[in-house]
Amino acid sequence: MTYTIKTLNAISPAIYTQLGDHYRVSDDAAAPDAILVRSASMHETPIPQSVLSIARAGAGTNNIPVDACSEAGICVFNTPGANANAVAEMVLCGMLLSCRNVVGGIEWARTLKGQGDAVEKAVEKGKKAFVGPELRGKTLGVIGLGAIGVLVANAAISLGMTVIGYDPMISVEHAWTLSRDIRRETSLDALISACDFITIHVPLSDKTRGMIGVRALSLCRKGVRIMNFARGGLVDEDALLSALGDGRVAAYVTDFPSDALLGVEGVICIPHLGASTPESEENCAVMAAAQTRDFLEHGIIRNSVNLPAVDVAPASKPRLLCIHENVPNVLGSITSAVASFGLNISDLVNRSRGTMAVSVVDIDEVPQDARAALVEKAEAINGMKRVRLLGV
Repeated sequence: MTYTIKTLNAISPAIYTQLGDHYRVSDDAAAPDAILVRSASMHETPIPQSVLSIARAGAGTNNIPVDACSEAGICVFNTPGANANAVAEMVLCGMLLSCRNVVGGIEWARTLKGQGDAVEKAVEKGKKAFVGPELRGKTLGVIGLGAIGVLVANAAISLGMTVIGYDPMISVEHAWTLSRDIRRETSLDALISACDFITIHVPLSDKTRGMIGVRALSLCRKGVRIMNFARGGLVDEDALLSALGDGRVAAYVTDFPSDALLGVEGVICIPHLGASTPESEENCAVMAAAQTRDFLEHGIIRNSVNLPAVDVAPASKPRLLCIHENVPNVLGSITSAVASFGLNISDLVNRSRGTMAVSVVDIDEVPQDARAALVEKAEAINGMKRVRLLGV
């Protein structure tokens, strides 16, 4: 079977290391089986009914209408960890920029152009205006201990900082890689009030939007420096500007410039460069392509943001893949539909996540003349979103 993948941004050609000759990749496909996207917004773009999956070559998926995709039975992937090192390096850079006033010093040094031999004397006289503290011995608070947060926390320990981490949902995988020298805090308020630097590494959602707002900023140590390389909406800009004005916040470094922040003293706006490295773009592209391939060909689901993980073996028999609402009687209706054709189920996996569920039914054999009818009968089940018959 041939699959068509539509790209909405320039995607690294490294995807072809994961895709065989039976894949066609295009930026103008009218009826693609899958979409690969980086930063392009999909909220105002109709999604063809042919689309089975959307893979974001990056961590955040706020440019994808995830709820609408769930309703249509479309699997949405992201690529957590693929760009982690690139972003972590930028966070460390941001911390140094925020305390050593490197940006201000560079801009001032440019004004010395044309002074000839007097430049050296002017530098020695003027450099005291850009004095700033070192990182060693300071306390860093890391909000979110995922792939990026763990790398930042461990690196900060190596730089001689005291590190406090907060993440009530930390995975076992990330917990294993966290330095034993990092103190876990169970209260976000306690972390915020104890730190000289704060860095945020959580996804943007209705629960986290504006999490660094009036209340959180009122708890901060005077002169705190805040790094935001996650999403702009995590910080309430009005509250931040007020805190900058009264000295509560000494510096804010963000990868998400806005008109309100540009030109404000104490704010360093970086033009969304966190993951902008060749290595990161290639890692994200490879992961997105591999996840798309495994889902299209076998129904394997890894790193989906809207569907449960389904880590099954590659399909070696006919496989009925059903994406449906997580409600009673659906699974029984699926098995009844298979049995009504006199077919034998050799294996069955059912996984759920919130309101959504996925059932993978491996069948010993499905005669060709029964395939379309089996899919049609499964599609008619109440709560069913999408049905595919793979491995035939």
